[in-house]
Formats: sequence, structure tokens, C-alpha cells
Amino acid sequence: MTHILVAGGGIGGLAAALGQARSGHRVTVLEGRPQFAEIGAGIQLAPNAFHALAALGVRDAVAGRADFIDELRFMDGVSGEQVAAMPLTGGYRARFGNPYAVVHRADLHRALLDGCRDAGVELIGGQRVTGYEQSGGHVTVSTAAGDRFRAEVLIGADGLRSAVREQLVGDGPPRISGHTIYRSVIPMSEVPEKLRTRSVTLWAGPGRHFVHYPIGGGDYLNLAATRDDGADTEITGTPATRDHVLSEFAGLDDSARRLLELGRDWRVWVLCDRDPVETWVDGRVALAGDAAHPMLQYAAQGACMALEDAVTLGTVLRCDPADVPQRLEKYNGVRRERTARTTLTARWMGSELYHPARGRAAARNTLLAGHSADDLHDVVSWLHGATDFSTL
Repeated sequence: MTHILVAGGGIGGLAAALGQARSGHRVTVLEGRPQFAEIGAGIQLAPNAFHALAALGVRDAVAGRADFIDELRFMDGVSGEQVAAMPLTGGYRARFGNPYAVVHRADLHRALLDGCRDAGVELIGGQRVTGYEQSGGHVTVSTAAGDRFRAEVLIGADGLRSAVREQLVGDGPPRISGHTIYRSVIPMSEVPEKLRTRSVTLWAGPGRHFVHYPIGGGDYLNLAATRDDGADTEITGTPATRDHVLSEFAGLDDSARRLLELGRDWRVWVLCDRDPVETWVDGRVALAGDAAHPMLQYAAQGACMALEDAVTLGTVLRCDPADVPQRLEKYNGVRRERTARTTLTARWMGSELYHPARGRAAARNTLLAGHSADDLHDVVSWLHGATDFSTL
């Protein structure tokens, strides 16, 4: 049995811990916050996420808290016309082997946390990892609390501003995207009947877009509105007034505006990511999730990629402790290209699909409208399809 330390108790860290515990290892998670909890609102889970959740043994627990989506709708945010819709039932589920769903981040986190507890994972709060050292087949981590922990492996899943990444990669602060996102959750009972759908709906306008979908068993509507405003300073969860949000999204179609006007208790983030890198591994230390490949939300794959990382790590580390460094190199090689492609695709989508104006927007609409449902399924097949974790 190998002892594995995981830095970070968010979605990526708990998934990585669960993957290792299910492979028979002793696992300790070190979380910087006193309590293991997740903030935020809705999160989208494509079929590839459900394949990973099944491998982690928590698919049914997550599915029981999720809202299954019938279609992805792309709307022209200025004219109000539907440009394209990708159905997510029938042929989609048959092709990709699982549904497409949305879930509250806290519900996904809770399912992973319960899974870790059931699997005997040691969960220690108030221990933010600040660095590590390696010697004699072991890794020793230091924490901000002044403590030290020793094991055979360290998985750095400590997020966008990962201390483990800073030591391993040393690429400085994350890249500020220049995009600002405003988030709110409202009771579905306040939404006009004709605007209630079992879809993820995106309204694309010049330099801005607005996404909404049901969460909480359909009891709530998740609102996420993004401006390509050139923001150059990080903001994380700061309150924003309703008037400010509405002023930032002037010009959107009346239906979109009606939903935005219902929003309250808005909070704002400036989106960040990082350029893909070649190496996430240093001997017995590896990165996972946002610590390895933080990405913008436009492909709705950040959590999905973290879950895939967890299953891949759980598979490759079914080995003798002496073989850990070479098996982590295997993990790095398997995951690098897929996550890099997803990161760059997310950036491209934000620029070329969600925010174009005038002629570029018209060309985008013509392109998307010319795609059949099967065409759209073909486009996402590389991303939404299953990963065969058994051959690693």
C-alpha cells in the first residue's frame, strides 16, 4: 500500500483522493480551509464526466442530484433568434453512453466528499500546502500552519494558484483573460413559464454572452453572464449590484434581459487560465485539475478534465512504490495533449463563437445554422466521448 498526499480538497482534489483510495492506497487530503466545502453555483457535466464518475464509484450519487439537459441552445443575443440547437437525448446518449447534466458545485463536491469518507480517506482541514521536498523515495510537504507530512506521492490539486505548481513549474501567476463573469441563482418560481426549459441556453452578443440553465432539481435557475471587457485585475466572488450587471449587458434581446433583471445577489469574477505546459510531474509529485490545466469555462470542461485526471492517476498508480516516478510520467504523457487541446478550444470558443460582432457574428450564425444534429455531435465527439481508462 502506497501512502499518497493530496494538496487541495476541492472537486479535483477529492476526485484524485477517491481514485487512489479505490486503487487500494492510503490517502491523506490536506485542505487549506478549515472545512471541506465548495462555493459557487452550477456546473455542466458532459458524458465524459459521467464515465469518470462511474469509475470513481459516485456516478449514481451525482446523478441523483443532477438536472439532465435535453439540448444545448445557441441564440443570437441581439435578434433573439435561435441559431442552432444540439439535442442531448436519444442519439446523443446512445452515441456517448451517458447523459449531459448540470449540477450545483456543492452537490458534486458533497458526493465526492462522501465517497472519500466511505473509502477511508483521511481529511485534514486548515493545512494549506506551501511546498515540498523529496528524498529517499518519499515526499515531505510543508504547510502554512507549520506542520510537515510525509508520504510516497504528492498530488498537487490545489487550484489555479497552486503552491505545488509554483515550485514544480514556476510559471508565475495565472493569465488574466480580460473576461468578467457575473453569477446569480434565482428561484425557478420567479421565471416566466415560457422561459423555463430543460436546456442550457446561451445568448451570444457582441463582446458579451449570457448562459442559463436549471439546477437543484429544477427549483432554481443558474445565471452566468460574461463580458469581454479587457479586465486586467483578478476579482474573485466580489458582490455586484443589479444595476451594474444590467448596464454591462445592454442591447441583449428582451427575453434574455427579462431573465437578467430577475437576478439578485450577483457576484463577479475575472476569468483566468494558464498556457498549456509540457510537464506536470517532478519525481514523485504530479499536478491535477486546475493546478495542472486551468481553463476558461467556454467548453464547460474544467471539472470534467479534473475527473478524468483522477481516474487516470488512480489507474497508473496501481504499481509498486518504486515505479511511481515512471508511472507519473505515463500520466503526464496521457493527459497533456487532451487537456491542452481543451484549454485552447475553450479560449477559441470565447473569441470566435460567444463574442463576435457584426460580420463575424453573421458568419458564425451561418456556419452553426448549417450543422445538423449529427454534425454537432461529430464536432464534440472527441471531447464528450468516453476515455478508455482500462488500457493505461
